[in-house]
Amino acid sequence: MAQRVEIDCINKDDRYSPYEAIQFVGGPNPPGSDSPRWKLSLADAVKGSREGKWQFYVKQSNHEVLVHHVQNARGNWFLRTEADRDTPDNLLSLAECR
Repeated sequence: MAQRVEIDCINKDDRYSPYEAIQFVGGPNPPGSDSPRWKLSLADAVKGSREGKWQFYVKQSNHEVLVHHVQNARGNWFLRTEADRDTPDNLLSLAECR
């Protein structure tokens, strides 16, 4: 069974460009972990999602929105949140990972 993991930050090459792809995602580790935070490349996050290792989500407006791995027409894999009415760009609106 996939481990549920919160994404609460991202890194892009150009933070303010809507056309740049996300390069890294990150979030808080569960209590008792060796470090307080985690950070993965997009490729590693997609791989873990595809293999069923992790089920990612983001928190928006006091509820959880699932993040899915999807493949575009060119065959590239990326992460996308489920469609919702609050924020159409849930991942892109997250804070910068440090």
